[in-house]
Amino acid sequence: MARRPLPRILNSGSASITRGRELARTAADNATDVLHPLIRIIRGLRLLAGAGRRKWAATPKERRNPTLFLVAACVLVVALIPYGPLLALAAVMGAAAWKGRERTPVKTGPDKSETGRLQALYEALVPYFSVADDPSPLFAHGGDWGKAFSGYEFDGDGRVTRLKVAYPAYFTDGEAASRIRIEQLLHTKSGRGREYHFAWDEEANQLVMSVLDALPTSIAAQRFVTTPGETVLGFTDDDAVQRKVPVTDGEETRDAPPVVWRTGARSTEPHLLIVGQPGSGASTLMRSIALQALQHGDILIIEGSGTGEYGCLTGRTGVLAVECGLAGALATLEWAAHETERRLIAANRARQAGHPPPEDTKRPLWILLDRPSVLGHLAAVDGRPDPQELLQVPLRHGRAANVTVVTTDQFESLDTLSETVRTHTRARVVLGPCARDQVESVLGLEPHTTPPPDVPPGRGYARLGTGPVLRLQVPATPDPYDDATSEAHRQAVLDLLPARQPAVEATVPEPTSPDPLPAEAALTAGHVLTAEQLTLSE
Repeated sequence: MARRPLPRILNSGSASITRGRELARTAADNATDVLHPLIRIIRGLRLLAGAGRRKWAATPKERRNPTLFLVAACVLVVALIPYGPLLALAAVMGAAAWKGRERTPVKTGPDKSETGRLQALYEALVPYFSVADDPSPLFAHGGDWGKAFSGYEFDGDGRVTRLKVAYPAYFTDGEAASRIRIEQLLHTKSGRGREYHFAWDEEANQLVMSVLDALPTSIAAQRFVTTPGETVLGFTDDDAVQRKVPVTDGEETRDAPPVVWRTGARSTEPHLLIVGQPGSGASTLMRSIALQALQHGDILIIEGSGTGEYGCLTGRTGVLAVECGLAGALATLEWAAHETERRLIAANRARQAGHPPPEDTKRPLWILLDRPSVLGHLAAVDGRPDPQELLQVPLRHGRAANVTVVTTDQFESLDTLSETVRTHTRARVVLGPCARDQVESVLGLEPHTTPPPDVPPGRGYARLGTGPVLRLQVPATPDPYDDATSEAHRQAVLDLLPARQPAVEATVPEPTSPDPLPAEAALTAGHVLTAEQLTLSE
C-alpha cells in the first residue's frame, strides 16, 4: 500500500518546533552570559555558607558562646563605623566571587586508556608474580591492579613514566635472571625507545620503574672546578652523585652533576679502561682527559689506530711524546717503565733519609694508550714484544709513583687485553650502544637502566671500582683539526690547549756515551723525539 504524505500542517509544525528550540537555547546561553557574575556570587555564597556551617559544627560546645559574642561584637563595630555596612557587603561579595570562581577539575585517577594500560601491565606480570598454591594471590588473571600498583604517572601521550609495583615475598628478586625478565617485560609493555631505571627494594618487596630524561650533550670541553688529582669523566643524573660543578652550557652557566675520577697516591682506582664501539666517543674522552691532565702533569700519548686523533697535542707544553708507530710506542713505553722505577727508587731513598720526595717524582705522569690491540698485532707480526708487557710496571706501581695509565679499546678486542691490564684498571667506562651482557662483562655489574638502542657519541656507563654503575655523557671534545667539527667546539678545544714549545732536536750519542739512557733524559726534559731517535738511543 502506498504511504500517504503527512499533512502540511504537521510538516510546518515540526519546522516551527525546531526553530523554537534553537531560539530557546540561544536565549538561555545569552542569559547565562549576562547573569554569569550573579551566578558566580551565588555559588560563592553557598560555598561560604557551607564552610561556615562546617566550622560551627566542628567548634566545641564550650567555645560556641565566646565565639557568638566575638562575632556580635565585630558586627556591632562594623555597623557603627562610617560606611561600615557598605564595606562589609563589598568584602562579602568579593569573597563570594573569589570562592565561586570556576576551577579546573583536579584529576584524581587514570582515565579509560590509562586504566587499560595498567590492566595490560598487570596481566602481563601475572605469570611471573604468581604461583598455583598461593591462597591469596596478589597477581591473578582478571584481578585488581590497584592492589599491586601503588603509584603511577603518565606522560602527555598516555604512556607510563613511573610505576611502583608491589610483588609477592616469594618472588626470587635476589636472582639477576629473575629481575632481568621483569625489567625486559616492563620495558617492552611500557614503550620502547626510552631509557628506564629500575630500583629494587628487596626488603619491602617493591619495584619502582621510572623513565629517565636524556643526558644533555651540549656541554663542551672547558675548565672544570676540580682539585689536582680529580678528573671529570663526564656528567650523570642529578640524584646519582652528591656533588655538582658549575659548567657553561651554551650561553648560560648552570650546575651539573659530574662523574669525578680521583687519581694519585690515595686513589683506590688509579688506572682507567675505556671500551666502546667505533664512533662511540672513546677518543673524545681521551682528549678530554688529556686536556685536564695537562693542567698539573705531563702526558705520553700512544695511538695504535694511526688515525691522527691526537695531532693537536703534538709539541704542546707538557706533552712528552705523541707516537703512532710500533717502534716509537715500544721505546716510549720502555722509557715510561724506567721512569716509574726511577721515581720509586728516588722516593724510597728520600724517605729513608728522612727527606720529602723529590719534586720530579710528585708531578703526575699520564700514559694514554689508544688501541693497544692493534699495536699488539703489529708486534706479533714483526716478532717484537707486546706493548702491554711494558705496562706491567706502570700499572702495578704507578699509584706510588704518580703514574696513571688510561687504556682504550673496542669490544671485539677485549680478549687481546693482557691480564695485567684487566686486573689493575679498576675504573671502567663503556661507551656507545651495547647490550646489558656487554656492559656487565666490562663493568662487572649490570646497569639499573635499559640501554637505549640509539645514543649520541660519548654516551655510556661508568663504574669506579666497586661503586655503582652510573650513566655517563662525555663533554664534547672533538678533534679541532677535523673538518666536521663545529666552530664553537673547535674553539673550545683550542682554548684549552697549552702553548706550543719550539722543537728541540735530541742529539743521538755515540755508542761509547757514558749516559745509558739519553732518550729518557730528553723525555724528562720535555723534548719530543721521533721513533728513530728513541730506537737508536737504546
